[in-house]
Amino acid sequence: MKSDVNRCWRLASRPVGMIKDSDFTFGEEPVPEPKADGEILVRTLYLSVDPTQRIWLDRDAYMPAIPIGDVVRSFGVGKVVRSNNPEFAAGDLVQGMLGWQDYAVLASGNAAAIPATKLPPGISPELALSVFGVTGLTAYFGLLDVGRVQQGETVVVSGAAGATGMMVGQIAKLKGCRAIGIAGGPEKCAWLTGELGFDAAIDYRSEDVAARLHELCPSGIDVYFDNVGGAILDAALAELAMRGRVVVCGAIGDYNASELPAGPRNYLNLLIRRGRMEGFIVSDYFNRLGEAIPDLGAWVSSGKIKNRVDVQEGLEKAPATLNRLFTSANVGKQLLKVADP
Repeated sequence: MKSDVNRCWRLASRPVGMIKDSDFTFGEEPVPEPKADGEILVRTLYLSVDPTQRIWLDRDAYMPAIPIGDVVRSFGVGKVVRSNNPEFAAGDLVQGMLGWQDYAVLASGNAAAIPATKLPPGISPELALSVFGVTGLTAYFGLLDVGRVQQGETVVVSGAAGATGMMVGQIAKLKGCRAIGIAGGPEKCAWLTGELGFDAAIDYRSEDVAARLHELCPSGIDVYFDNVGGAILDAALAELAMRGRVVVCGAIGDYNASELPAGPRNYLNLLIRRGRMEGFIVSDYFNRLGEAIPDLGAWVSSGKIKNRVDVQEGLEKAPATLNRLFTSANVGKQLLKVADP
């Protein structure tokens, strides 16, 4: 990576279906400068690659759509190069909304909607963007706070071999639950039941998900953690237990659709089973990080939670790396390495 230019991907048009390189422009620009007090210049090291980025490319959601011509939004970890902030020094590792680019100017404190923060000592970029990042926190609060999981319950999670899903199943086991994962392919399913300790796994590519859920959940599903939406959500609703909960985290199966899908046919089971279906955004819990980080840290350090990252390399691969999430190519947390620390 050249030190005197800033390579960056800018949004050129709203994607239709799977994203293409032609939806963006990739070029070299001058390295931005931190001008205002409190700003820092950060060299991007790793970018987090998340399904929600596909939403940001073409529509308003919990964050506004990325404007045409802007750098593609992405959370990441980088190293401070220059600083106008006494709390940050050159060489500090920080995390923030860096975007698909080599260099970004970040603010901190009340000057930024998503402020830059230092990585805790001893935490690698990979851990900061997975277990201790948005995906680990999403699993923690989604299962424990929104799902209100209790010992002995049956927890089913879709997208189970992805960044959030792998954490959900492992936390469910730590809480004394049965954990059933839905993933694509025999290798992923074997990884879930082998290394991660899930009680069972369903291969949605080769198995009848509805039939397998009925077989594996004879007393129903107490908590369904949904990362996929579509037909798999419908199948899970059909097997909902009395007072069952559906945690709506995402619907990756629909993000590339040109039209919104029809609603689930089995939603009336929420009424019949006195169930609850609730969505959430992890940013709602940022003021409660102090609850999650100690637990996650203890579980990782003791080996009770295993982490896996899937690292692609090269900023030029940003669009292709995002598409990996929608072809089920990744296993674990998807990251893009931009530069060496």
